[in-house]
Amino acid sequence: MAADFVDGTAFNFEQGQRSRKLFAAVVLAALDDAIADDKKYGNGPEQIARWARSRDGREVLSCAGIDPNERVVSGLMDFVGNGVRTSVALSREESERRSQAEAA
Repeated sequence: MAADFVDGTAFNFEQGQRSRKLFAAVVLAALDDAIADDKKYGNGPEQIARWARSRDGREVLSCAGIDPNERVVSGLMDFVGNGVRTSVALSREESERRSQAEAA
């Protein structure tokens, strides 16, 4: 009986982790959309801020395990303002390039 409880708890935890990853992917897609808007129309940071402050945006951020506060909103705006797509920013090469640039 205790093993069933442990198995069920582990399963629920795993499902929760998968759900957070799914919502994190939605956040990354929103960032990429805002970066594209910024390159096309010049309003990317405002777009991501509007989304992050909206009911849907706050819900998605919360489900991704991110506290939807103003500090997060300003961080998202800064990220979009840098103009580096999420796939590039998350790559190992970009991380290594930035660390080398900081060291120099």
